[in-house]
Amino acid sequence: MSLSSQICKIVESVLRDQLVLHLEKRDLLQPSQHEFRPGFSCGSNRLSFLETITSFVDAKENVDAIYLDLAKAFDKVLHKRLLLKLEAHGIGGLISNWIKSWLADRQQRVIVDGLHSQWKEVWSGVPQGSVLGPLLFLIYINDLDRDIASRVSKFADNTKLYCPVNSHIDSIRLQKDLDTVVEWASRWQMQFNVKKCKVVHFENENLGFTYSMEGHCLENVDCEKDLAIVMSKDLKVARQCQESYSKAIVTI
Repeated sequence: MSLSSQICKIVESVLRDQLVLHLEKRDLLQPSQHEFRPGFSCGSNRLSFLETITSFVDAKENVDAIYLDLAKAFDKVLHKRLLLKLEAHGIGGLISNWIKSWLADRQQRVIVDGLHSQWKEVWSGVPQGSVLGPLLFLIYINDLDRDIASRVSKFADNTKLYCPVNSHIDSIRLQKDLDTVVEWASRWQMQFNVKKCKVVHFENENLGFTYSMEGHCLENVDCEKDLAIVMSKDLKVARQCQESYSKAIVTI
């Protein structure tokens, strides 16, 4: 977590509000992003995703959704490349210089049971727990959607890639988009936790194609937890209800 003075947090808040106004007024942020934005939320992400999936299924189409997991995403943002992306979003001059100075000369250490490690220089990452950091992260991953034909749904670093898949050609198209996302991550030195990336085949007669990342086949699962809600391939809520019931029993 980032430790900074109250004065710094006030400055961050003023700067963040102005940056959000700039980005939203010029429609610079991708509509797929639902986190850290006015009018968007965890609920809007789930509802828009579920509405799209059910509309396809109601039209008798199969849908494949790939749940992607970026490993330590906030910590891997490279400062120099972030500044390039800020400039590409029309953010430069004094503001860019202030952000550059704000990110520079940071140190971190680990404290466990009163024992602490030596201080180490921090060369990458946006400060977690800061006011401005989350918005900078959104800007950094904003172009993840570029050159993607499939639909993308993002909530900070939680990303879903999905589209109707009714034939082998459709699965090839989705695999191509997945490869594009992997190439994006490599280009910007982000990394996916491939073992945690899953595929859900919605609709019972789904052909169940296999997708791969970095030479590894992704696991096909019957359900996946999506922002604390269990999404089942049959779109029924039984598993979510069972999980909620089990938690209630434990609480009692």
